[in-house]
Amino acid sequence: MEHSKSIEAFEEAKRYIVGGVNSPVRAFNSVGGTPPFIERGDGGYLIDIDGNRYIDYVQSWGPLILGHTDERIQKAVKDAVEKGLSFGAPTETETELAKKIVSLFPNVVEKLRFVNSGTEAVMSAIRLARGFTGKDDIVKFEGNYHGHSDSLLVQAGSGATTFGKPSSSGVPQDFTNHTLLAKYNDIESVKKAFEESNNIACVIIEPIAGNMGLVPAEKSFLEELREITKENGAILIFDEVMSGFRAGLRGAIGITGVEPDLVTFGKVIGGGMPVGAFGGKGEIMDYLSPNGGVYQAGTLSGNPIAMSAGNAMLDILMENEGVYSVLENRAKRLMEGFDEVAKRHGIPLQTEYRGSMFGFFFNENRVKNFDDALKSDTKMFAKFHRGMLEQGVYLACSQFETGFISTATSDNMVEKTIDIADKVMKSIR
Repeated sequence: MEHSKSIEAFEEAKRYIVGGVNSPVRAFNSVGGTPPFIERGDGGYLIDIDGNRYIDYVQSWGPLILGHTDERIQKAVKDAVEKGLSFGAPTETETELAKKIVSLFPNVVEKLRFVNSGTEAVMSAIRLARGFTGKDDIVKFEGNYHGHSDSLLVQAGSGATTFGKPSSSGVPQDFTNHTLLAKYNDIESVKKAFEESNNIACVIIEPIAGNMGLVPAEKSFLEELREITKENGAILIFDEVMSGFRAGLRGAIGITGVEPDLVTFGKVIGGGMPVGAFGGKGEIMDYLSPNGGVYQAGTLSGNPIAMSAGNAMLDILMENEGVYSVLENRAKRLMEGFDEVAKRHGIPLQTEYRGSMFGFFFNENRVKNFDDALKSDTKMFAKFHRGMLEQGVYLACSQFETGFISTATSDNMVEKTIDIADKVMKSIR
């Protein structure tokens, strides 16, 4: 492949944009090489400025479940743009999207609020949980990412559960003194957190973790987590920014049957536009201003363009719920294919999928938590990523990210990807 234009574009970007990118993982630091600069999307493909065409398994990191440039989404956005870009005032479009989401989660979401990102949704949900309970501490899990707000940028200490230390410069220790860490899929670590503190406002979890690679929580673990939080008067928050409407129309809630007190959404409900939301029982949500004393606001929240894209996206998915079985079968086939070729070439590989989400680790053993994930061979992943990219397959550029199938990802594209993986694994074994 030819990459001269992307190389030149990246060098120019680095002169004006920090690191040349506006989100760190895009810089390709963990896999090496120059990130392709994208010119356009086409269904299940990306085309870069050098004219290279890639089968796209990133899909804008999840939101494009219908692929790029879906005509129905494009039309909804164009129609909305003709009426104006933003009003800073209520619109019926917001209510339409809210009604759809509420209807899908009758026992969980009675009211919600739209924001502009997953980070905002989680940050606001935690503030709401603290306001509702009158408590200060929160429990999060090692390897779960909930956006870049200060109190959630925490890494593990030496114990299974500990008060955390900031994992980013610029975050004061005081901001994380109320954040306790537990081990994913380990209920004893959660019990220890509640033994250490009687001031826990909430437990937040990615029920299908997508930010240490794809690592689903075990159903029994979520069920026990639900019981512990109820017993201790703590709010259980499911962060379904990534998995919501992706792993299934009702996300992890629909798959496991476990019902949290609050849930955060993003990605898919924007149809490719920036958006986030959080919702829950009316008695909790009414603690938000203007009804209650927990302040949360946003000038562009409920932006009519994003709301229109989200309405179109959910209309399509709600009318064609059977599409999730098709997507899951393709994700399953892709991971089975990766398994087959890895075994053929004697390369240790662990694979996983949930709905249209998939992930794989160059690892000897099954990954159940962050400690397991960190034992993966990141150098092998980098070689594999570069090899696949050169053969026209665009995968997430980190061992600790998740891949996505879209409705525009055909069976033939999946089979072609498996054939390419066979060649690449043979070359790097």
